[in-house]
Amino acid sequence: MSEQAEALSDTALRSPYVIVVGNEKGGSGKTTTAMHVTAALLGEGFRVGTLDLDVRQRSLSRYIENRKIWVGRRAVAMPEHFPLEEFNYNDLSLRQRAEQEQFVAAMTHLRAGNDFIVVDSPGSDSYLSRLGHAAADTLITPINESFVDFDLLATVDPDDLSITGPSIYSEMVWSCRKARAQADGGSIDWIVVRNRTSHIHAKNRQRLETALDQLARRLGFRQASGLSERVIFREMYPAGITLLDLTDEEANTNLTMSHVAARAEVRALVAALNLPGVSL
Repeated sequence: MSEQAEALSDTALRSPYVIVVGNEKGGSGKTTTAMHVTAALLGEGFRVGTLDLDVRQRSLSRYIENRKIWVGRRAVAMPEHFPLEEFNYNDLSLRQRAEQEQFVAAMTHLRAGNDFIVVDSPGSDSYLSRLGHAAADTLITPINESFVDFDLLATVDPDDLSITGPSIYSEMVWSCRKARAQADGGSIDWIVVRNRTSHIHAKNRQRLETALDQLARRLGFRQASGLSERVIFREMYPAGITLLDLTDEEANTNLTMSHVAARAEVRALVAALNLPGVSL
């Protein structure tokens, strides 16, 4: 049994549904996606736990901290966040053992009182990230609409853009799927989400869509439209809120059609995840 499978078996009960947002590239909108999925589930009345595996940057953790300050006396739901400690042991095996024990403790705690657990991964390969990926029921991999980000999933022939092989990240996801099957016979629903999409039709976009369709059949992932390039998705981060939390009164202005369209994108994304018991 692999180390990931061992860690999974240690967490025992799997009643809450685990959503992991991850890839190994920064700037693709992982934390923004995790924030909005969390807010959408809270808004539907679900109990949500959150876990930030990026113990260095702690973007999701800071978002939760900001949200606590903003909430104050407002009747806004909060997720249950479990903070993780960064270990700096020089001995690799000692550090990985400490990280595994901490991860198991965090997941065990969050499983006890939540319907969903949303996990934000770092934009790099790490032992904690691999543990998180292996624990997923649904894995969301955001990418930007670019072959630079596509390279995260697979390599292509520079002449005809045909797929020549899976990337290291795709191979890691495959190993996590295998670890999950070994641990409890479960499976990981892998969804590649295109973020920061342009509304302008371009040849590059068409080529990327064709390549993603081919790769989806080869690697076994689903595709979904994510969040387009809108400042509104990021500007509320300091307050720890999203558009789904905001009312006309709190915004001190009438919400525009742009706000409405952005909300619709979030709801469409969550609906595309096909999460159990969630109907938007």
